Amino acid sequence: MLSYYSFQEIVDEAVAQGKKISEVILADQAAQLNCSSEEIYRKMEASFDVMVESTHTGADPKLRSASLLTGGDGARLLHYAEEHNGGLGGEFFTKIIGRAMCTSNCNAAMGKIVATPTAGSCGILPGILVTLYEDRHIPKHDIVMSIFTAAGFGIVIAKNASIAGAEGGCQAECGSASGMAAAALVELQGGSPQQCADALGMSLVNQLGLVCDPVAGLVEIPCIKRNASGAAIALTSASMALAGIPLYIPADECLQAMKVVGDSMSATLKETAMGGLAATPTGKALRKQVYGEETPNV
Repeated sequence: MLSYYSFQEIVDEAVAQGKKISEVILADQAAQLNCSSEEIYRKMEASFDVMVESTHTGADPKLRSASLLTGGDGARLLHYAEEHNGGLGGEFFTKIIGRAMCTSNCNAAMGKIVATPTAGSCGILPGILVTLYEDRHIPKHDIVMSIFTAAGFGIVIAKNASIAGAEGGCQAECGSASGMAAAALVELQGGSPQQCADALGMSLVNQLGLVCDPVAGLVEIPCIKRNASGAAIALTSASMALAGIPLYIPADECLQAMKVVGDSMSATLKETAMGGLAATPTGKALRKQVYGEETPNV
């Protein structure tokens, strides 16, 4: 059974078995949980169904968050893509970032989402996978299997560093989600297990040091927009890995660097709403707007 203490362990096992990472993870989880692969697959399929639903729910232009601070962001992007021939980045790219925001909008409105790996980063994986499913018509089975690749690498991140903004900043949330999505995307495009790990590492590298500074302590500003940028970084990282561009620093070392950076990060920048954008004049004013008074930072 896998220990999940390194990305390389998973890559080496997949290469040794001549299988995709997703196949290795599914079989390993079935063995560890003492249940059938079919049962675990069906649970993951149900999670993907929720991802699809969350992108649709969040696409309602009238949807608003409980705080009334945000809503309709993803819908605006999808509308922009329709009205402007796909937008600046083309239809595929704009729909990816639009659906990432839709899922985050759904979360902010207390809708049902899949934490991949957290609620704060819930839009990145669905933004990419749902777009591949609905617009590129990738078979559902392949999409669901790719989530096992993302999940296996996610376990490694959680064991060796953190997926929590309160521990490692937003690099631990959106950075991790972006890496997981990049790995899944590479596998779906026929990349090797090593390229999956390289894509993940590139995503971590490109968000190293990203702080968690939620305005009013809510997972809305700037979190929703960071899901869009996280999805864009995942697409960029997957493209570089598939092109054969080397990572140079192994993914496991990138993860350790992320942990060191997170550990050294000020507590004001780790989900406390005491620093970054949350501490700006406008950030404080929005906090007062939500809570009705100038509440003390905690």
